[in-house]
Amino acid sequence: MGTSPPDDDAAGSAAQKRLQMADIARLAGVSKATVSRALNRSPLVNEETRTRILELASSLKYTINIGAQNLRLKQNRTVGVVVPYDSATRQHLSDPFFLSMLGSLADALTERGFDMLLSRVDAEQLDAAAMPFDTGRVIGIILIGQWRHHDQLNQLAARHVPIVVWGAQLPQQLYTTVGGDNVSGGMLATEHLIAAGRKRIAFFGDINLPEVAQRYSGYCNALARHGLPLEPQLRVSVSFLPEGGEQAVREIERRAVPYDAVFACSDLLAMTAINTLRALGKQVPDDVAVVGYDDIELSTYFHPPLTTIRQPIRAAGQALVGALLALVESKPAGSLQLPTELIVRATST
Repeated sequence: MGTSPPDDDAAGSAAQKRLQMADIARLAGVSKATVSRALNRSPLVNEETRTRILELASSLKYTINIGAQNLRLKQNRTVGVVVPYDSATRQHLSDPFFLSMLGSLADALTERGFDMLLSRVDAEQLDAAAMPFDTGRVIGIILIGQWRHHDQLNQLAARHVPIVVWGAQLPQQLYTTVGGDNVSGGMLATEHLIAAGRKRIAFFGDINLPEVAQRYSGYCNALARHGLPLEPQLRVSVSFLPEGGEQAVREIERRAVPYDAVFACSDLLAMTAINTLRALGKQVPDDVAVVGYDDIELSTYFHPPLTTIRQPIRAAGQALVGALLALVESKPAGSLQLPTELIVRATST
């Protein structure tokens, strides 16, 4: 009885895999069997040799789905959660938004019987987020934020690293995202300020970041809908660091441009902006109305309580974990956009 010929693509892929394993063996000065054992984290290979082989495999973009293999064997119940940092600003993990998201993820993972491995990578090298997966420490990666390297995340998806990103949906995106509806959030904040009679609304945030860019798009849309001009002098680019709010207020004062409201792209920016406005003798909301973004817990207790755009953090943790586990099991996991909500408090009315 005859046998059908092997699929050309599958045969090519297997040949490429053998070639890469042979390359690693040659460069490491070991046998292919040793390479195979090291990639599968066999105790028969000493730590020094295993580390050398894993580094070579990473440099050659060689990976095996150790995470999925271990999940099938019920040997690994750990998910990697990666929070990038900007080397210029070093935004700390104590940022309330990060803490809220990490808490939500921890709850969602615990409910499903998984552990969480937390790590940080330089935001300029997002591809390094895959290292815990490549070395078999975790079955997949949840990344909090895209930052500026959409291309690197596409590369991870192209080599089948199970990764789900908290962030904005972007054109030509290969990876899965879960995120808030930033355009809608930007419109809600701006239209609320316009409805309160404000006509010169400042925007604080770095539009080079995808989520902030979408919030700015919503801000622009709201101005256009109500026939208000878009004034570049009213946009101030600042990082998410708490002192960004003070920097933004002082910059717009330096520009000597009149404004009667602020839409800040995080609650911490909004709070430090309000403190700076007070220091300059301005009353909130009488002189300047302020809306933040995220609805961190502190926003309720701030004085006066902060009007903000609520992100569904608890739902985000559940959605991120659900999407990742689907990818690990080779199931489809489409990107998801969660609704945002305007929470009106005392800083805008």
